[in-house]
Amino acid sequence: MKTTTQVAVIGGGVVGASVLYHLTKLGWSDVMLLERSELTSGSTWHAAGGFHTLNGDTNMAALQGYTIKLYKELEAITGMSCGLHHVGGVTLADNQDRFDMLVAERAKHRYMGLETEIVGPAEIAKIAPITNLDGIIGGLYDPLDGHLDPSGTTHAYAKAARMGGATIELHTKVLETNPRADGTWDVVTDKGTIHAEHVVNAAGLWAREVAAMAGHYVPLHPMEHQYLITEETPEIYERDVEHPHVMDPAGESYLRQEGRGLCIGFYEQPCRPWAVDGTPWEFGHELLPDNLDKIEDSVAFAFNRFPVLERAGIKSVIHGPFTFAPDGNPLVGPVPGLRNYWSACGVMAGFSQGGGVGLMLAQWMVDGECERDVTAMDVGRYGNWISPGYTRPKVVENYQRRFSVSYPNEELPAARPHRTTPMYEVFSDLGAVWGHQFGLEVVNYFATGDEPTFETPSFRRSNAFDATAREVKNVRQAVGINEVHNFGKFDVTGQNARAWLDRIMAGRIPKVGRLSLTPMLSPKGRLLGDFTVSCLAEDHFRLTASYGAQAIHQRWFDLHVEQGVRVENISDKVNGFQIAGPRARDLLAACTRDPVDLAFLDVRPMVIGQVNTLVQRVSYTGDLGYEIYCDPMDQRQLWQTLWDAGQPMGITPFGMRAMMSLRLDRFFGSWLAEFSPDYTAAETGMDRFISFKKSTDFIGRAAAEAERANPPARILAAFAVDADDADVTAYEPVFIDGTVQGFCTSGGYSHHAGKSIALALIPRAEAHEGRKVQIEILGDLRDATLITTPLFDADGTRMRG
Repeated sequence: MKTTTQVAVIGGGVVGASVLYHLTKLGWSDVMLLERSELTSGSTWHAAGGFHTLNGDTNMAALQGYTIKLYKELEAITGMSCGLHHVGGVTLADNQDRFDMLVAERAKHRYMGLETEIVGPAEIAKIAPITNLDGIIGGLYDPLDGHLDPSGTTHAYAKAARMGGATIELHTKVLETNPRADGTWDVVTDKGTIHAEHVVNAAGLWAREVAAMAGHYVPLHPMEHQYLITEETPEIYERDVEHPHVMDPAGESYLRQEGRGLCIGFYEQPCRPWAVDGTPWEFGHELLPDNLDKIEDSVAFAFNRFPVLERAGIKSVIHGPFTFAPDGNPLVGPVPGLRNYWSACGVMAGFSQGGGVGLMLAQWMVDGECERDVTAMDVGRYGNWISPGYTRPKVVENYQRRFSVSYPNEELPAARPHRTTPMYEVFSDLGAVWGHQFGLEVVNYFATGDEPTFETPSFRRSNAFDATAREVKNVRQAVGINEVHNFGKFDVTGQNARAWLDRIMAGRIPKVGRLSLTPMLSPKGRLLGDFTVSCLAEDHFRLTASYGAQAIHQRWFDLHVEQGVRVENISDKVNGFQIAGPRARDLLAACTRDPVDLAFLDVRPMVIGQVNTLVQRVSYTGDLGYEIYCDPMDQRQLWQTLWDAGQPMGITPFGMRAMMSLRLDRFFGSWLAEFSPDYTAAETGMDRFISFKKSTDFIGRAAAEAERANPPARILAAFAVDADDADVTAYEPVFIDGTVQGFCTSGGYSHHAGKSIALALIPRAEAHEGRKVQIEILGDLRDATLITTPLFDADGTRMRG
């Protein structure tokens, strides 16, 4: 066995084998895989082997499409069979909400190049004739759906990797992973120690145990899962072609042909977490005892949906564990806080996603960044606040909702509230309807009177509509207040702080007492963050950005930190409020003896009431506004001062639903909507904040300069939409002259202007005032007109004056 390697991949399931293969595909041949037993031990060997492209996240759907198309390439490379069955599949809808979701997904697929189609009951009867269509409205047909041989596919990955120079060590158990001072690792096995530059945790069921060897917690949990194989069924084996997949969300089941019979699996409500206190090392090629009582209701529903099942005998029961993350997506990428340690865990749908996971991780390791935004599966999307006690109920919730309708405004209740600020009870008493971000409770809106304190999930305008309109009106006419807790915040200090920020950030670094807005770019010029940088002293800067991205941003800072610079995440050490609206300056003046003559983009310490604060003249509402930061221990006192002084001015609290409506009035973009690693600064208009005049060779400068010389083909534009009762959320296709030439990044309703607004990426040549397009919303083509004049404060006099 080798004693040194560039990469040690731990785990020989389909994901580990895919990572190994893709590393060799991208040119890293000195790589090895360590497997404690045989390839496929764990979850892979007993997987049902189905694959599909349907996923609510478009990047995940694209990676699933890549995975499926990769299998034929693997067969060609290795000469081995993956046992492919491209039979197609249909997902059924038995109510309008399910159908709306499928129609919305089909719309996304239009610009992704996926050839799915909406089908009615008559077409479903031809596609899947064993289906009882009582109550079925329609479905989504995907010709790429199918299944394969899990063992054959994993061994094909392994052979392709070996052909690229990789080595695979079976029956080699990893005992320890110990970091060296230079960032490399000693991987201690029962056959000796391997010195590795990089370690990849692809240990599947044992990922928690392997992560613990490196001193970190990976938020996943195994769940018991059961599927049945029937005896031979005439309605199946007498067909001329193989029966396609059928996903029946109402019955929480998936069905496909297996030989001359059927395979049907369930995501039952009375589900059970497995190995709560850790996965036994001796487990591997075993199954769990049958537990048909657990799926009794699901089986009864399936007998009604697929009557042939009632006549078919059960040939075998497959009952085994596989892992979920709290939101069901994989946990991939560099682990925050560890150097050269990578995660490839929690890949619940290994044969739909394994190829894409392997490709993205290999690109990340070899090139330093991925070709697309992988935030949805970035292991950094969870912070160090997460625990097994939080993970387990969220995993159960996700398992139970595997086939549930996913609404754009939905807030799931399990394990909440988890993290709260000092204002939680105060806002709850005022009627707060809560959302959450990065484990933290965030007010979505405030219900008053008899309004319910729960937002009904919907693809259309929800019962939050009137409350949001009320809050928007108050901000525009008087003064509104909300928390600034959902900003990520960092202190950058030290003698080299300014020079370091000049290199990390593409924009201008401000003078003392001022702030600036700046993008943070990857080497390829893609957006890694949109930041406010405030200069508190020549050696002290404050950064604010997305709260949910704080661990990802800290990881980037740690990767690039230099001597003479200290970066501290203070996201939860500083809190406060923002006030916005035409009376905001009056409110501030009523609460302090300090001058309130802050110019736009000024930052200044102030005493407000009894509290020492830091005040910034900036607002995401696009209105006159201030961000007021304080110690969380002082926050309730600060609130009382502002609240009492604001009563004669009509002060009203507002939430994120109003905030997202207000920002549309000025066409302000939002992180992970308009601004994400999928896009560049020049595509999204963020290039106006890049300082091309500064001499620093900031990260991403060459790419940004190239786009400055040759502008990208697409650009962000705003549209007024002739909507009905549903607004743009994201990824709706934009039809220009009858063909799909763009897609929406976000949208919603401007309560101030009384208009439905969409932001979309379209061809630069088409982006001119008054351009007529059509945007598909829930299957309807809605007329839309490109607008360039902001709907509020078009000349900026209120925001800047």
